[in-house]
Parts: sequence; structure tokens; C-alpha cells
Amino acid sequence: MATQGINATFTGDASLNKRPMGRVTDPIALFGAQSVGRSGGRLPMTIVGATEPVPVEYTVPMPSAQVKSAVLLAGLNAPGQTVVIEKEATRDHTERMLEGFGAEISVEETEDGRRITLTGQPELKPQVISVPRDPSSAAFPTCAATIVPGSEVFVPGVSQNLTRNGIYTTLVEMGADITFENERLEGGEPVADLRVRYAETHGIEVPPARAASMIDEYPVLSVVAALSTGKTVMRGVKELRVKECDRIDAMARGLRACGVTVEEDEDTMIVHGMGPGGVPGGATCESFLDHRIAMSFMVLGMAAQNPVSVDDGTPIATSFPVFEDLMKTLGAQITRDNA
Repeated sequence: MATQGINATFTGDASLNKRPMGRVTDPIALFGAQSVGRSGGRLPMTIVGATEPVPVEYTVPMPSAQVKSAVLLAGLNAPGQTVVIEKEATRDHTERMLEGFGAEISVEETEDGRRITLTGQPELKPQVISVPRDPSSAAFPTCAATIVPGSEVFVPGVSQNLTRNGIYTTLVEMGADITFENERLEGGEPVADLRVRYAETHGIEVPPARAASMIDEYPVLSVVAALSTGKTVMRGVKELRVKECDRIDAMARGLRACGVTVEEDEDTMIVHGMGPGGVPGGATCESFLDHRIAMSFMVLGMAAQNPVSVDDGTPIATSFPVFEDLMKTLGAQITRDNA
């Protein structure tokens, strides 16, 4: 909407309306758009689109595929070349999609980082799109199978895009039993079928450079870490502080309530593993209206000594509406109170 010359008002659910939108409104203002919202740049917000947009060169201040994509999509209707520079590579689905639709887009590695150049106002052509299964959603049954004794789960057609598959690399390094079968390309994206079996895992230090490729998976990774031997160190994860909730704080609170020792600072979470089957559980964990927090603690409950509850499971429908039914089909025991 930023470069369309029209006015549009956006709002969202309770979780989305809490999130500051400055990281998006700041760069689209460079195109000539104006934004009017609540204090702190929160939704509901009205965007006044630029009638004569100009091309932009923007360096993304934090690793964020969402911000990068916002600038590229705004640049579609701006004349000339819009350039996005990211110091750390993030998921590249948007670049692949735009190229597939016929946009002129190039990517080069420079001293300043990854430089993405888009020529505006292209003649786009329609496409038939094959969408691989989401690696973030697939992480939940994958992690559940890894920590529940006797498990074997087959998850077909999962994206293995190198900007997204950090969770699977990390799980394998921790000792998870994952085989990648029938590796192929679908819709320009690398895809594989995953076969996951229970394994006794151990703690590792996750390379900070990997954070961008698995930022949404750290909550469920911390669950696997809690049931591993030794400690798992996750650094370079400050982006978790500004997701649907402060995910470092949310996971630390819930894991501690279940008997796990967790250390944290602004950019780090360290989970001291209690070994396979070693987490007492038995707590009700607060989801903070965050779907990934709720699902992560549901996965913990499958392997803890005592059942684990979440105070509100409704946010799960945000990204994974069949989560509950799927997990029940795989053998999980999930019940609802006050449904």
C-alpha cells in the first residue's frame, strides 16, 4: 500500500496490535508514504500511500526477512531501482517468488552485506506456485518425535531452504535421528521428506550466525534442550524479544516452572538439560497469546514426567490450526478445559 497512492487502515488481533510497527513504517516512509497509528507506532494504523513514490536504498538494521520483504514489495511500484542491504542473510522466499513472477532482481555479496537490487514497475506474469511445507510448523512434530521414546514420524515435502533449515542442522548436531529423503526442487525451493526417530540428545552451543535461519524455532528447540544432557547455549537471539511476545522471557518462565534451570540475558538463552525424561513438568505455562510458545509447551508435555498445560491454546490457530488433531493422530494426549 505504501507506493499505491491510496489510503488503507490496518488492524490485527490482540497480539499483533501490541507490536510496534516502526521497523516497517520507517523504511516505507522513505518511499514517500505516511503512517498514522497509536502511540509507539502500533495498530490500528492508517497508511497514506505515496502518489509519486521514489526508489530507496535501505540497510536493514536487524536481521528480519519481514522488514526486507516489506521494502521489496513497496519497491515494486517505485520507479528505478530499490536496494535492500542486509548484514546477515535472512530467509529468501520473497526474492525467489519475485524472480519467479518475472521481476528483475539480483543478489550480490558485498563488504557491507547481502545487497538485493529490485527494478521497480516490472511486467509481472502469473504463475502456478507449489508451496513447500513450512519448516517452522514441521519443527513441532519433528521435535516431539525426537524427545518421545519409541517415536517415528514421517514428515513429507518440508522446505530445506538454507535460509530456513537451521533447526534441522542444529537438531542433527545435538544427536537427533533425522534422515532427509527424496531431496528435490519444488517451485524453486529445495524440499525433502523427513523421517524422524526418537534419540537421546545432548546440549551444544548454537552458532549465533545460524539464528536468522531458525529464529522462530528457538522456543521448541529450548524444549529439546531441556530434555538433553548438558547445557545448550543460544546466543544472538535478541530478535526473540520483539516477536508476538518476549519469547526468551516466556520460555524461561515456563521451563523454570517445569523444573528446568534457564539463564538469560538480552541476547542469550542457556538451557541446562535434565536428560531424557528428566523434566518434572506439572506446571501451567503462560502462552502470552503467542502460538509458538503454546505449541512448544504442548510438545514439552509429551515428554515431561507430569502433564504440562498452557493457559490459552487459542493462539495456535494463528499458524497451525490442525496442530491439536495432528498431534493426537500421532499419539499425543491433549485435553481442553473450559473449551
